[in-house]
Amino acid sequence: MVAITGGRGFLGWHVRALGLARGLAPFRRVPVGLALDGDSSRAAVDGCERLLHLAGVNRGSDDDVRDGNVLFARQLADAVTTAEAPPTTVVFADSVQVGNGTAYGEGKARAADLLQAAADRVGAEFVDLRLPNLFGEHGRPDHNSVVATFCDRLASGRRPHVEVDRPLDLLSAQTAAEFVLGERAPADLASAGTRRRVSEVLAELVALDAEHHGASMPALDGDWRRDLFNALRSATFAHRPTIDLAGRTSGTGRTGGADERGAFHEIVRTTGGAGQTSFSTTVPGVVRGQHFHRRKVERFCVVGGDAVIRLRRVLTDDVLEIPVSGDHPVAVDIPTLWAHSLVAVGDRPVQTLFWVDEPFDPTTPDTFQEDV
Repeated sequence: MVAITGGRGFLGWHVRALGLARGLAPFRRVPVGLALDGDSSRAAVDGCERLLHLAGVNRGSDDDVRDGNVLFARQLADAVTTAEAPPTTVVFADSVQVGNGTAYGEGKARAADLLQAAADRVGAEFVDLRLPNLFGEHGRPDHNSVVATFCDRLASGRRPHVEVDRPLDLLSAQTAAEFVLGERAPADLASAGTRRRVSEVLAELVALDAEHHGASMPALDGDWRRDLFNALRSATFAHRPTIDLAGRTSGTGRTGGADERGAFHEIVRTTGGAGQTSFSTTVPGVVRGQHFHRRKVERFCVVGGDAVIRLRRVLTDDVLEIPVSGDHPVAVDIPTLWAHSLVAVGDRPVQTLFWVDEPFDPTTPDTFQEDV
C-alpha cells in the first residue's frame, strides 16, 4: 500500500498515473495543511509500505513558503511516529534549491531534517530526492515550470518570450515519478536530467511546434526531445485535436480534390528518428484500444469507414469523442497518459493506419490497459 501527500499536484498526478500503469491499488491520501485532522493523517499512514511526501508550498511570501513546507513535514512526521504500524519507506520530494539561500530552499531543508528524524525513530528507510525543475504533460502555465508556460503560449497562438535567460536542470515528471516509486535508484537522479538555458528550451519548443503540422512529424531522436514534445502536445491537443491532411490528386503531386482515379493523402512525414506503421480493419460495433501510453507518440488515421475515437485523461472522468471518417481523413495524435479507444460505427468495416515513433518491443510495450 502506498500513501501520498500532494497527490492532486503536478508531480502527484504523474506519480499516480505511473501507479495506475503498474497496477498499484489506489493510493491513500494523507491530509496535511492548516485545517489538519491529525487522526486522519495517522490513519492514512498506518500500515502503508511506502509514504510519499509530495505536498509543498512554492508560492507566497518568504515566511509562507518557508513555514508552510516545515509545517507539512512536521505534521507528517507526527503521523509517522504515532502510527501503530509506521511505513517502511518514507520518500520526500525535495529540491535542488536546498542550500541556495532562498526561503523555499530553507523550508525544504528543514522539512527533510524532520522527516529523516521521524524515519530514523521508527526504523524506516528515508529517501531524500532532490529534484530539479520538473516538466511534462499537463503542467500549469505560470506555475509549474517555464516549459509549461511556453507550451501554453505556443498552443494558444501567442508568442512566448524569455524574461530571464539562465541555465536550468530539467527532468521529465514521468521520470521523476519512477524515482518516487522506487523504480530507479536515487543515486541515478543527478544524471537523469538535462541542462538547457531558458532560451534554448524555447527555441526547441518553437521548432517542434513548427514541425508538427499536417503530415509532418518532428524527428524524435532521444528521450529529452520526445519528452519535451509530449509536454507540448498535452497543451496543443486541446486546441488541435485533429490535424487536417492535405489531399493531393492521385499521381500528380498537386494539392486539390480527387480525380477519376481517386485521391492521395500523406499520413506521416518525418525528418529522422525511428517509427513503425501498422494497419487494422475493424468490423462495425467492435472497439479497439482501451489502453494508454506513457511515452509513445501515436497517430491514428481512419482511411475507410466511419469510427469514433474516444479519449480520457487518466485519473479524470471527462471523455472526449472525435468522429472520424475515411471519406475525409484526418490525423489524430494520441496524447500520452490518455486512455483511448476506437469504435467502428455505421455499417462499413473501418480501415485505420497507425504510426508510432518507436518499433514495438514486446519486452517494454508501453501499453497499459485502461477502459476509456
